[in-house]
Amino acid sequence: MQIPGRFADANADFDESEYVIAGVPFDRTTSFRPGARFGPGSIRQHSWNFESYDLETGVDLGDLRIHDLGDTEEFGSSQDMVESVRQELRRVYRAGKIPITLGGDHACAPPCVEAYPEDRSLGVLYLDAHMDFRSSYLGDPRSHGCSARRMLERVGAENIVVLGVRSVSREEIEDNRRIGMQYISAHEVARSGIQATVGRALAALTTEKVYVSLDIDVIDPAYAAGTGTPETFGLTPRDVKFALDEVAPRLAGFDIMEVAPHYDQGNTSALAARLAREAIVRHHAAHHRS
Repeated sequence: MQIPGRFADANADFDESEYVIAGVPFDRTTSFRPGARFGPGSIRQHSWNFESYDLETGVDLGDLRIHDLGDTEEFGSSQDMVESVRQELRRVYRAGKIPITLGGDHACAPPCVEAYPEDRSLGVLYLDAHMDFRSSYLGDPRSHGCSARRMLERVGAENIVVLGVRSVSREEIEDNRRIGMQYISAHEVARSGIQATVGRALAALTTEKVYVSLDIDVIDPAYAAGTGTPETFGLTPRDVKFALDEVAPRLAGFDIMEVAPHYDQGNTSALAARLAREAIVRHHAAHHRS
């Protein structure tokens, strides 16, 4: 592992930690604007901007046991990256810790789910502007355009819900009519509200534990322009915060993908860092109430 700089307040050793930050600086499957390989470093840099104390929960990150594992090596193929991430996160799960993974394009997310122990069921809340449901894209079944499909193969169609989608190919829709992955569009979120739609998504996931995969492009580019494939008509940062708050008691792991910091002035990296903190703080608050 390479450690280019650690996440703020990640002061604990691995063995004593409850939360483990890991970076995956890989974007070789990006299909529009490259640069997500720089996401982990930029998110870490912006994490130092915030006070360690959280106003809503009263939790101070400085009091929590957080470890920064560093970054995986930059590999030549998507399959090499997948094997490396699986290996690193298996160790995290087996030690009973919560991984917080910073990408990288969304191809980095399926191995985070595949590393979860196979003898345990897992639900996935997949927040993304895109369905990512192709069986293969540009000749690569491990493309970021296939990530929800790869996760479904691990957890089953009944255990994944895509939230915030607003860009999809005809092929994906036709495939999904046969396979039956659940999804809630961003348009439906706008009509019905975030509380109702997140409630539906989490009710559909009946597993004890839920993994959250966040493609930052689920958020409207008015708020998060620093990404490779921006799509208008998206969710707000507060929508995503609400989803994280609601899922926190069941959280098994969390990733933030597709932050490409060169396309804005740091806004998207700062937002991603804040959402990573939100996942940690809310999970801790849910499990350590006095």
